[in-house]
Amino acid sequence: MTDNKPPPPFNFVAPPELHAEYANLVRIAHSPVEFVLEFARLLPGEVQPLIVSKVVMTPLAVKMLHRAITENIARFEGNFGEIVMPGKNTLADQLFRPSPEPEPPKDEPEA
Repeated sequence: MTDNKPPPPFNFVAPPELHAEYANLVRIAHSPVEFVLEFARLLPGEVQPLIVSKVVMTPLAVKMLHRAITENIARFEGNFGEIVMPGKNTLADQLFRPSPEPEPPKDEPEA
């Protein structure tokens, strides 16, 4: 007979020297065996994001994180309302979307 009880919750322990960091950007890279998430902060007036934390995870762990974040966003929006995505020309658009190809100059008729 198998016992289908859920495992007990983890007791997370944070070392005293651990500091919370604010991040408003994340750069994600991956190989066949791992994902690398580099969390960064870019504040107004700054020109270069500062990486404040790097997390390396297995693909399975990232997929589980994705599920947990999706569930938590749904709970958040159920309690506080929909998180509205900003319109076009946001900082995220500028940072994460490739620049459009410049249009070739049009031949103008001579005057």
